[in-house]
Amino acid sequence: MTKQLIDTLAGAPCETHAQSDGRKITIGDGFVAQSYQHADFQGLMDPLIMVDHFYATKPTFGPHAHAGLSAVTVMFEDSEGAFRNRDSLGNDLELAPGDLYWFKAARGALHDEAPGPDARTHALQVFVNLPAENRHDAPSAFHLAAKDIPKLAGDRSTARLILGDSNGVMGGVAPDVPLTLLDINMQPGGQFTHNGNSDQHAWVLAITGTSTVTWNAGSADLEPGKAIAFAGAADISFSSEEGAHAVLFRGHPLRQAFVQRGPFAMGNAAELDAVEADYRAGRLGSID
Repeated sequence: MTKQLIDTLAGAPCETHAQSDGRKITIGDGFVAQSYQHADFQGLMDPLIMVDHFYATKPTFGPHAHAGLSAVTVMFEDSEGAFRNRDSLGNDLELAPGDLYWFKAARGALHDEAPGPDARTHALQVFVNLPAENRHDAPSAFHLAAKDIPKLAGDRSTARLILGDSNGVMGGVAPDVPLTLLDINMQPGGQFTHNGNSDQHAWVLAITGTSTVTWNAGSADLEPGKAIAFAGAADISFSSEEGAHAVLFRGHPLRQAFVQRGPFAMGNAAELDAVEADYRAGRLGSID
């Protein structure tokens, strides 16, 4: 979603955890985001490339291309109104509060999304890396409605299991890169524990309220806007004295080099040049 152009090479992590406050992005008077980039997390954000936590009230970007990655829209339940989502695959739907839309751009496709009239969209835009062998697949997409997302009960807390598995329950299935996504809300004094795989990386973002995240190798207090990534954890626990909202992504790291330019991620600069040429030539499709 962001217009930043970044050339970067990702390798193996050199630390067990890393934190970032992200960067604020404001475009016009209808879009504001806090953006978190993989380069800030020393390889521990893998398989994620970028997460934008955003609010949108007006159309901002227009049709744009993606390639070599999946662009995922995660709608929070406190969004108001519809978020229209179109792509060059022929999909045209209005995302409702709590929905997810997974757009696997792969070899390249066009995407367009905008809040409807009088809407206030509160969401995440997530770039998920693709394994090298899937970067040139045909594009695909799926929509997951809020009503189909299971909810897990904790101690004065609830977690929406949007993707993956947690505590013996299965949510939606992410293509190519297995990913667990939990949208966690804690009341004052609430606690929630997620049981997972210690071989996976974890990335946590505090949305509202102050919370504490604890894993086997450490813990961190998270103010709103703070993100932390870590590896080697089985159980991950959240708690908040005042009540809080946080999200947890968890997945197996790809540990593969890639080069990113804004909405494109490929194995090398030549591949990026080729997909950009395809885009300029109109070979990535169109949105009518």
